[in-house]
Amino acid sequence: MLDEAALWVTSLFGLNPSSKLAGSLVFFLADAVKILLLLAVAIFLIGTLRSYVPAEKVKAFLARRHPLMGHVAASTFGAITPFCSCSSIPLFVSFLDAGVPLGVSLSFLITSPLVNEYMAILMLLLFGWKIMVAYIAAGMLLGIVGGIVLGKMRLERHLIRLRARARTDAHAFRTFSDCVRFGLDESLTIFKKLWLWILAGVAVGALIHNYVPQAFLERAVGAGGIFTVPIAVLIGVPLYGSSSALVPVAAELFAKGVPLGTALAFIMAVSALSFPEAVILRRVMRLRLILIFFGFVALGIVIVGYTMNAFAGILL
Repeated sequence: MLDEAALWVTSLFGLNPSSKLAGSLVFFLADAVKILLLLAVAIFLIGTLRSYVPAEKVKAFLARRHPLMGHVAASTFGAITPFCSCSSIPLFVSFLDAGVPLGVSLSFLITSPLVNEYMAILMLLLFGWKIMVAYIAAGMLLGIVGGIVLGKMRLERHLIRLRARARTDAHAFRTFSDCVRFGLDESLTIFKKLWLWILAGVAVGALIHNYVPQAFLERAVGAGGIFTVPIAVLIGVPLYGSSSALVPVAAELFAKGVPLGTALAFIMAVSALSFPEAVILRRVMRLRLILIFFGFVALGIVIVGYTMNAFAGILL
């Protein structure tokens, strides 16, 4: 529906629907509306809920559980949410604002763009159930391990807080309308701080999506010899796309002789990390934390790629 509306808008400018410029504009309009709506609604809902359950209670609840369970739950929730790397950020911000630890929130942010039900179906159809299960397990494991390791590094000082109000004491919200007003205030305040960064990130993603030829990617990924996995990851990190849209690309790369783990590492890098994501995260994280986050996840994907290459004979 958003794509059709965006296509109609491009027609008002007299653009050829099949042109790259029109494709970039459609991509930008549809993704920008989707992410901005998600940002506003997600923060409103979680902000309203947070007025009932103060951040201190969330922290106390998590403290009573085994630390691993929070990461497993966040990674599992990420796996069932059909978001791309940019669309995952609003929920990530909401989790932080609700008092969820940074490491647990990062487990969600890593897993969410990597794994979803649409990707699983395509992976099953194009690669078979063994590779589908291996990919999902690798994506969730990367999210869990990444969240645990990054959480232990105590990187909270590199976060940029966006919260609308510092206090969420239960006695401050006596009625449901008080809670709704708090949610609206929270949503509006954070929306004002993020919307321009989101538009900038999506604009970069739209240009990359439509102006980087697939033939170039196929040649670059397949020409690195033993270093094809890190090359595939380095090429994939700046690009922007969802794992669901990239599964057919991985299948094409594999059909042209690219090793299995290399092809899968490429789509993991594109879906988990992107330059547009970094642009949006810059409003939430300081540059050092973004570089640590990207570097750790990229290294994890390289390890996954080499591992899948080593066990390709079992998986195929």
